Amino acid sequence: MPKAVVPEEKRRRRRPTRSGTVLSEQLIVEAALRLLREHGSTGLTARRLGLALDCDPSTLYRYFRGMDEIILAIGDALIGQALRGWTPSGEWRADLRALGLRIHDAYVAHPQAAVLTTSRVTGRANELAADEVVLTVLNSAGLPPADTVRVYHAFIDQTLAFAALDAASVALPNAALRAEEVVWQSTYARLPASSHPHIARVAPLLAAEMVTSAYPAALDLLLNGIAHSSSRQ
Repeated sequence: MPKAVVPEEKRRRRRPTRSGTVLSEQLIVEAALRLLREHGSTGLTARRLGLALDCDPSTLYRYFRGMDEIILAIGDALIGQALRGWTPSGEWRADLRALGLRIHDAYVAHPQAAVLTTSRVTGRANELAADEVVLTVLNSAGLPPADTVRVYHAFIDQTLAFAALDAASVALPNAALRAEEVVWQSTYARLPASSHPHIARVAPLLAAEMVTSAYPAALDLLLNGIAHSSSRQ
């Protein structure tokens, strides 16, 4: 049976760490994000977190049931960052586009964390708030419930899938990133029209386009589809 997590108010009355810090879920998540940024996913362990927070690793389990719950809290924190400061304009298309870009950017800003969390469902407060906001925006587009859920599913999965893809690229070593960019210029750009006519025709455009994220374009295609469906209701 998993050990019960101590309520937040009781944890705050506990003595501080050796360095005088009073721990909280937020402090633990922030330290975990730093470890991921500096050491990658393999660097996120209870031992390293304890060292970073100057506490015994067992202390972490007063706040979280295990490392997997910390990972879920990290994912929820990234969603919270995406929502922070966002206000609806009242125009569904602009609002949904802004939300998608915010969520995507929040994950890509923490690429190592994104790789760990984009496929997870946290059930935590920020995730629930984001889902409610997205469904509210879609409802204002005039879609029936079944279409609203279908589009919500496509929107969320598309956003997170591109976030995971783009984050994985960002997390690559700089040398690997540069090598991939060179391939578009050195290999694709030199293919003869006799054997690869369609690649040769657009090679310069490919070299410029394929080193950027396709998410904004994919998002606009989805929004166009939603607008088309909404106009037919």
